[in-house]
Amino acid sequence: MIKWLAPPFVATYKGIGKVLIRLHVHPNVVTLAGTAGVLFGALWFFPRAGDHIYALFIGTMVCWWCALLDMTDGMIARATGKSSRFGAFLDSTLDRFADAAVFGGIAWGMIDYHRITALAALLCLTLGSFVPYARARAEGLGVDTKSGIATRADRLTIGLIAAGLVGLGVHVLVLTYTLFFLSAAAFITVIQRGWDVWKANKLSPALPQAR
Repeated sequence: MIKWLAPPFVATYKGIGKVLIRLHVHPNVVTLAGTAGVLFGALWFFPRAGDHIYALFIGTMVCWWCALLDMTDGMIARATGKSSRFGAFLDSTLDRFADAAVFGGIAWGMIDYHRITALAALLCLTLGSFVPYARARAEGLGVDTKSGIATRADRLTIGLIAAGLVGLGVHVLVLTYTLFFLSAAAFITVIQRGWDVWKANKLSPALPQAR
């Protein structure tokens, strides 16, 4: 969905990654630090949006840069030969915490300010949680599926952009409609991944053998 934004993102996080590699920072430390930063930005600033709407912008900037930091962990692990199953598990698990903090924080901040936006944030969080689950369940059945119109990066990036714009003074309905759109996109993505499994099942319906 946001492939046109990829080049500047890739250039930025690769630059950060190269610096961290030179500093000999372990990729798991990067994962923990990036997630901690997102949790702080989302849970400290977003809940204050009801009283100070500009807190959405500040929180977005904190989450944005910490999310970029978190994106470098895989690159560092591959470059330093420190890739591991635990590292992959840690990264994937902490991503769920970060997502919950971002959309939950927005819901918290909007509950008294604009309740329909809070509802949209909760819906986005709920439906978005099924996207990685669908992929993990498919992979457990031997089907590699990364398809869909709204990956985690799409939802997080677009959601943060909308929140940041509202924090700068854009009408709150921009965030409301964006979150509802992302909710629908997440639902469609789950269906697309289910379709991948259905097609694979038509070719080979037998379950993979347990090891």
